[in-house]
Amino acid sequence: MDHRVIFHIDVNSAFLSWEAVYRLKQSPDAQDLRNIPAVIGGDESRRHGIVLAASLPAKKYGIRTAETIREALTKCPELTLCRPRYSMYQEYSRAFVEEALKFSPVLEQYSIDEVFLDMTETIHSYGSPYEAAVLLKDRIRDRLGFTVNIGVAPNKLLAKMASDFEKPDKVHTLFPEEIPEKMWPLPVKDLFLVGKATQKKLSLLGIRTIGELAQMDLKMLKAHVGNKHGQTLYHYARGIDLSPVDSEESLNKGYGNSITLAKDIDSLEEADHVLISLSEMVASRLRKNHVRCSCICVEIKGTDFRRSTHQRKLRTPTDITDEISRTARELYRENYADRPVRLIGVRATDITREEFAQLDLFEQEKKEKLRKLDASIDKIRKKFGKDSIQRASFLKGDIDHMTGGHRE
Repeated sequence: MDHRVIFHIDVNSAFLSWEAVYRLKQSPDAQDLRNIPAVIGGDESRRHGIVLAASLPAKKYGIRTAETIREALTKCPELTLCRPRYSMYQEYSRAFVEEALKFSPVLEQYSIDEVFLDMTETIHSYGSPYEAAVLLKDRIRDRLGFTVNIGVAPNKLLAKMASDFEKPDKVHTLFPEEIPEKMWPLPVKDLFLVGKATQKKLSLLGIRTIGELAQMDLKMLKAHVGNKHGQTLYHYARGIDLSPVDSEESLNKGYGNSITLAKDIDSLEEADHVLISLSEMVASRLRKNHVRCSCICVEIKGTDFRRSTHQRKLRTPTDITDEISRTARELYRENYADRPVRLIGVRATDITREEFAQLDLFEQEKKEKLRKLDASIDKIRKKFGKDSIQRASFLKGDIDHMTGGHRE
C-alpha cells in the first residue's frame, strides 16, 4: 500500500442540486428542489426518458437514478420534473473543479460531478487529511451553494469507496487499517467494477460481501469471471489500487468542449442532446473568434476509463452549428451507438480565418441562411443569457431530424 493522500470529491445529487441553486439565484423565493420530491431528466411534456438525479424526498418514494420517468411518476404522481440543462451544469462543474484546484494542481475529472485530487504534495499545508477535506467541503458549500462528499484514502479506489458512505455533506476516511471494519462488510455489488453479471456469478459461488471476495481463492475467481477482471477484483477487494491521478486534459484544448456525466449514456436520444449542446458551444466560440473549422472530432470515454476518438474532414470550412452538430451525431452513431459512455466531447480542428475560407458557391445561399440564424441566436443569448433560447429538440423531445424520422 502506498503513502499517497487521495481525495474523491462527489457532488451530492449533482444535476438536481445545481438546478436548485440556479433557480434560487434567479428567484430567491423559488421553491428549493432539494426539499421536495423532484427529479432531473426526461421530458416534462411527454413524460418519457430516464431519471438523471433525484432529491432526497424523491428517493424516499423509492425513486432511483436510471429508472424511467413513467416509473418515477407511478411512485410519486406529484413529482416535479425538470429537463436537464447540460451547458449550465458544466458551468457549475467547472466552478467546483476550480475550488478543488486551489488545494492541489493534480486533479483528474472522473465525471461531471466527481474528481480525484492528489493531495500528497500539498497536504502538509492543511494539517491532517481529514481536516483538509472538511475545509474543502465547507468551502464548496459556502461559496457555491451545493454540498459534496469527500472520501480520503491512500488510493483512488478507496477514496471513491469512502465518498459513497453516508451522505450528504460528509467526509469519510478509508485507510488500510479501516478496510476490515468499513469496507469488507459491504455487499459485493458495492465494490467498484462489480456489475450485475459479475455479482450474479459471485452469488452462485456463495460470495455475498466484499470481505468474502477478498478471501476467495484467486484461481477460482479468475476461472469464473476471467483472468484480467478476476485479478482486478481480487486487488480491489483488498484495497489495492496503484493507478495514478491522471491530470491530463486532452479535449478542452483549442475549440473543444466535453462533458462528463454523472451516469452512463446508453441511448441515442440522450447522446443527441449532449452532442447538440456541445456543438452549439463549439460553434459559438468559432463565430466569436471569426474562424472556421475543416475537421470535427468526437471523443468518448466508456465505463472502462478508455478514451477513443474519431474525426471527419469537411468539404468546406464551417462555423455553422447545424453542420458541426450533424457531423458529430453521425460520428457518434458510426462508432459508439451500442456502447454506454461516461464522457462525450466535440472538438473543431483545422482552423481557418473567415477571410481565407474557401466558399462552396452551390451551397452558399443555404449556408448564409443558417449563419444568419446562428448570429441571431448568439445575439439573443448574449443579451438575455444562455438559457434564453433553446432548440426545439430540448423542449419537445422531437428528434426526427436527428434519427431519420424514427420517433421513440
